[in-house]
Amino acid sequence: MTDKVIKIGLGGGCHWCTEAVFQSLKGVARVEQGFVQSDAPADSWSEAVVVHYDTTVIDLSVLVEVHLRTHAATKHHSMRSKYRSAVYIFSDAQAASARSILQKAQWDFGERLLTGVLPFRAFKASDERFHNYYRSNPDRPFCKAYIDPKLDLMRREFAAQLSWQEFCL
Repeated sequence: MTDKVIKIGLGGGCHWCTEAVFQSLKGVARVEQGFVQSDAPADSWSEAVVVHYDTTVIDLSVLVEVHLRTHAATKHHSMRSKYRSAVYIFSDAQAASARSILQKAQWDFGERLLTGVLPFRAFKASDERFHNYYRSNPDRPFCKAYIDPKLDLMRREFAAQLSWQEFCL
């Protein structure tokens, strides 16, 4: 990893879905899916991804915008502890940037964003058989029902940032 590739944690929805969304972007070098812990009261394990991205190709603001648009960032629901809406940060500078990005993004949403900026404390990878789930299983019912609609949104709203050729068709 070069000094231009840094990482950010993102949580809010199923990590299978989130992994596929961020794997589709130019400048994303790697996506790790699993579970993240932060500080109390957000210290329970919650599904998330760690996105390693090249800052010379894609900006944190694009990653956060994609994140907000591809999960229920404004919804209180019964699974919120399992699917905590968060940007997990690795530095104070990253925290300040993430807070600023979220504050600006709020103008584009009718309801208040629930997405928090939380310190990244621990990561537990998901079971190996679920890694690259969409790439390995694009025709599975889960992928058709939950991941394909997110990727369709990516094609419509983030086409210039897509890297996978099949997403650009």
